[in-house]
Amino acid sequence: MKIASWNVNSINARLPRILDWFDAAKPDVCVLQEIKCVDEKFPVSDFEDRGYNVHVYGQKTYNGVALLSKHPVEDVIRGVPGFDDEFSRYIEATITPDDAQPVRVGGLYLPNGNPAPGPKYDYKLAWMEAFEAHARSLLNTEEAVVLTGDYNVIPEPEGVYDPRGWADDALFRLETRTAFRRILNLGYTDALWHTHQGQPFYTFWDYQAGAWNKNNGLRIDHFLMSPQAFDRLSSGGVDKDTRDPSIGNGDVKPSDHVPVWVEME
Repeated sequence: MKIASWNVNSINARLPRILDWFDAAKPDVCVLQEIKCVDEKFPVSDFEDRGYNVHVYGQKTYNGVALLSKHPVEDVIRGVPGFDDEFSRYIEATITPDDAQPVRVGGLYLPNGNPAPGPKYDYKLAWMEAFEAHARSLLNTEEAVVLTGDYNVIPEPEGVYDPRGWADDALFRLETRTAFRRILNLGYTDALWHTHQGQPFYTFWDYQAGAWNKNNGLRIDHFLMSPQAFDRLSSGGVDKDTRDPSIGNGDVKPSDHVPVWVEME
């Protein structure tokens, strides 16, 4: 089963490129972030025509997440349990493939937190604390759990092109990395870091200052897997070419993030 995640930076603005990728990559399950539309404006039929069950937690103009699955979906929740959040940033459900054990999949769009310090950074850390508590409760079920999405966290210096220049950014501040490490230390594995065997890679390139051409990227899209899920991990990857403006539908600007994915036995 192939599970993917992609911050699409507006589902409707980039729909041709997104559908091209779905047709080529054929994920069984995909969580999307920054869909930037209310539920009623999500292009449900385009994905249903491709065999997906569609669950959306949208928001006008900003944020918004969605979960798409070719397998049966049960027990969908929207928002991190126990956290009072006015923004649409989290969706989770149980996915049950044919003749296979179910997988609990959570898709998140963690707050950016800039400028830091400040109220937005306080919100980011509070969100991470609530998410940590929920991640702990999921581990207690002893089920296969996959928590994926745009974490807006650079976990280590290898995940940013200029560690010194980003030292005070909310994505790379020590408090952010410590909060992320606490979640990992519950018993989760950073699956893509594992599949890349510690070799640096990026999942995001800004639109500004020629970041793509200079390869000035960030590693901020992650897969955290419980032991029961990690035992079933067979591969993982980053579809970097979707960020290249010269590849694909040239009339549509690409997202600044690229799809990331894992395959499970």
